[in-house]
Amino acid sequence: MYVKIADVEESDLGEGVSRKILASGGDMMTVQFTFEKGAVGTPHTHVHEQVGYVLQGRFELTLGDEKTIIEAGDTYYVPSNTVHGVVALEDGVLLDVFTPQRQDFLE
Repeated sequence: MYVKIADVEESDLGEGVSRKILASGGDMMTVQFTFEKGAVGTPHTHVHEQVGYVLQGRFELTLGDEKTIIEAGDTYYVPSNTVHGVVALEDGVLLDVFTPQRQDFLE
């Protein structure tokens, strides 16, 4: 399977955040999130494990009880059922991989 990003529809999630669902199958899924400066990925939990990569920009990442600044080239791992969220300190793009797939994103 391959996915050309130019062929993927972008979903506007509101309040400066959008999402593109990229390659997915089996138990894995890749999703690109775009944030405008000041946009918030509200802290939340889910059963999925998640690995993220900062493609562009700077973010304040909340992971469990910790907060840190992440920027282009940084990665993070979110264990299942761990509170996490971000605030975009500038325009930015995150690439997240989930396992299992986020069926809620596909509905």
